[in-house]
Amino acid sequence: MSEAAGIKVNTMADLMAKGEKPEVLFWVGCAGSFDDRAKRTTRAFVKILNEVGTNFAILGTEESCTGDPAKRAGNEFLFQMQAMTNIQVLNGYEVKKIVTTCPHCFNTLKNEYPALGGEYEVMHHSQFLQSLINEGKLKVEGGSFKGKKITFHDPCYLGRANEEYEAPRTLIEQMDADLVEMKRCRSKGLCCGAGGAQMFKEAEPGTHEVNMERMEDVEEAKPDVVAVGCPFCMTMMTDGVKTKEKEDSIKVYDLAELIAEGKGL
Repeated sequence: MSEAAGIKVNTMADLMAKGEKPEVLFWVGCAGSFDDRAKRTTRAFVKILNEVGTNFAILGTEESCTGDPAKRAGNEFLFQMQAMTNIQVLNGYEVKKIVTTCPHCFNTLKNEYPALGGEYEVMHHSQFLQSLINEGKLKVEGGSFKGKKITFHDPCYLGRANEEYEAPRTLIEQMDADLVEMKRCRSKGLCCGAGGAQMFKEAEPGTHEVNMERMEDVEEAKPDVVAVGCPFCMTMMTDGVKTKEKEDSIKVYDLAELIAEGKGL
């Protein structure tokens, strides 16, 4: 049993030792484990899972990077090494269903692990939260976000790569919030600037940072909140808000944070 900030989470090893098997594996991801801002998303999502009684577990120290950054940076050999290590662990625990708050992990686990022997049902947390609502297990409440103007920034690996546009927007609308769209959204959305391993390298010569270009779209939509569904997008959009000195008027939240805060968790 792992415990952080008063939140209890089982590891797969804990449950295996007791002869139990969870319904869902929550793949936390590197950002969700180590980045201070992304940890808040992890905690919010875990609070929701505990609130609705989902039988889940994490790998804990047995979880390694999916290999997405290595693959996008062109190091296929390193990607396959990381992927094979993870697949051995996942298959050892006979994992069937995975949910993750990171679209990069989601895309890699869903679309690139099968060729290496890792066949799982993989869901992004926006899809999983929507499934909980559909099953009547989760009731979304607007709370302090009720009536607020919220825009959703489509993560590349959730939107264009996997064509999931509706689940995040449905979640926002069910909070009785006013969903406002940016001019570049859905299949015409603009990258936050962090994808393709760009997050981990210095900017190339140019006159404009991608996240600042995206912030201009945000400002045009005039939202109270920018909702994101990706830890990389969270970093880039938060930096954009700070650079534009809009911290008082525009807040950046992950979808899980919106729902958790709306319910007072």
